[in-house]
Amino acid sequence: QVHLVESGGALVQAGDSLTLSCVASGAAHSQFAMGWFRQAPGLEREFVAAISWPGVNIRYGASVKGRFTITRDNIKDTLYLQMNNLKPEDTAVYYCAARPGSHWISNIASEFSSWGQGTQVTVSS
Repeated sequence: QVHLVESGGALVQAGDSLTLSCVASGAAHSQFAMGWFRQAPGLEREFVAAISWPGVNIRYGASVKGRFTITRDNIKDTLYLQMNNLKPEDTAVYYCAARPGSHWISNIASEFSSWGQGTQVTVSS
């Protein structure tokens, strides 16, 4: 199991950009897919983006496609989420997730085995 720590959440204004990071540890040199999910109060956890190992396959949720970009640095074991043109509806706790596997990818939260503690993103109008 890999340990994940997210950072980068902040209070921003609509139209701003923000980059989230997720550092993975405890599974050095392991191959694992990673993803971002988010959860707003009273709502279910929503898929944001996912990337396979080593990074060939990428998926985005419909609500963020074209505005968010997921990338990974396999040397630093770090996952990123570049978020542009943020909207108030992007307000949520953002979670990083991982699962062992090469070239595997999913948009289903229950298929990921490791989760971070989350980082809050708040977008004001």
